[in-house]
Amino acid sequence: MNSIATKTYHVHFNDNAYNELNAYLKTNNFSQIFILVDTNTHEHCLSKFMAQLETALKIEIIEIEAGESHKTIDTCVGVWNALSELGADRKSIMLNLGGGVVTDLGGFVACTFKRGIKYINIPTSLLAMVDASVGGKTGVDLGALKNQVGVISSGDMVLIDTSYLDTLPQNEMKSGLAEMLKHGLIRNKDYFERLTNLSTLTLADLDTLIYESVEIKKTVVTNDPLEHNERKHLNFGHTLGHAIESYFLSHEDKEALLHGEAIAIGMILECFISSEILGFPKSDLEQITKAMNAIYKPVNIASHDIDYIIDLLKYDKKNEHGNINFVLLESFGNPKIDCVVANELIKRSFAYYSSFHI
Repeated sequence: MNSIATKTYHVHFNDNAYNELNAYLKTNNFSQIFILVDTNTHEHCLSKFMAQLETALKIEIIEIEAGESHKTIDTCVGVWNALSELGADRKSIMLNLGGGVVTDLGGFVACTFKRGIKYINIPTSLLAMVDASVGGKTGVDLGALKNQVGVISSGDMVLIDTSYLDTLPQNEMKSGLAEMLKHGLIRNKDYFERLTNLSTLTLADLDTLIYESVEIKKTVVTNDPLEHNERKHLNFGHTLGHAIESYFLSHEDKEALLHGEAIAIGMILECFISSEILGFPKSDLEQITKAMNAIYKPVNIASHDIDYIIDLLKYDKKNEHGNINFVLLESFGNPKIDCVVANELIKRSFAYYSSFHI
C-alpha cells in the first residue's frame, strides 16, 4: 500500500510519500518552494511536514484563513500577490498542505499563476485525502455557491500521510467519511457496509479503507477525466447536498454545515428519489438511512427553507440546457446520470428525511 498510479500522477502513502517527494525535489530544477497552509495546518501540521523535507531550496510559507468561507477569489488574489512579492517564478513549486479548501484553492492558484507552476497536494483532512486532493479539480466558490470557478488540472503527485488525521476533531473525520460512504454507494455495497461498522474498525483498517476509497475515485477519474460521463457518478448526493451546504452557509441564522454533513443529507434525499424514480430497493434505502442517521446529527430543515434550497439547484455544475441533472442509483454500484427530478418529488424527499427526526 505504497502508491496508486494514475495516467498523469501518483498518489503516495505514508513513509513512501516523503521518500518520493524528496526524490522529486532533488531531480527537478526548482527555483524555490512555496508551502500553502491555513491557520489550522500552520499550527498543527507544518512543523511535522517541514521535518520530513530534505532540500537546500529556499522555502516560503504562505498562510490563509481556515474555513470554506475563505475559499474565494479574494483569497486567491492575496496568494497571487504573496507569490509575486516573494519572487515566485515559473520554476517555483507550490506544496498545498491542508484540507480541501487549501488543496482546491492552492491548485487553482498554482494553475493560473504565470500561466501555471508545478504543485503537489498534501491533504491533512480525511475529506481531502479521499476526495478534494485526488482527481484534478481545483477552484473556489462564488459567494456561497460551491466550486463555480476553477480548472481541471492535476498536480504532479498527491502525498497521503494518515498520521495527520490525529489532529482532526470527530466532526471533521465524519465529514470525510461521507465521501467514502458515497464511494461505497456508487461502487461497492460491501465497502459501504464495512465503513458503517465503525465500532469494529482499527487504525490499520482505516488506512486500508482510505486506500480503497482513493482507488475507487482514481478509477473513475482515469476513465473520464473531464466529467463527460462516468465521473458524474462522483456527484451522487451532491446536487441537493451542495445546495443545502450553500443555503446553510449563506444564512446567518443557520449553523453552517461541514461539507460531509450536507452531503450525507443529500445522499439520503437522493436515495429516496432513486427509489421513487428508478426502483432503488426500499430495503437498501432503509439500511442507508439508518446508517447515515447513526453517524450524522439530525439537521432541522424547515418547510420554508426547501424552496430556497431548490432554487439553488440551478447553479449546479451538472446542469445542461436548462435542466437540473441528478445522479441517481438503480441499485448499489449502479448509478444513472442526467436524471431530471420534479420539485414535488424533491419536497417529498425532504419530508422523508425529516420523518426520522421528529
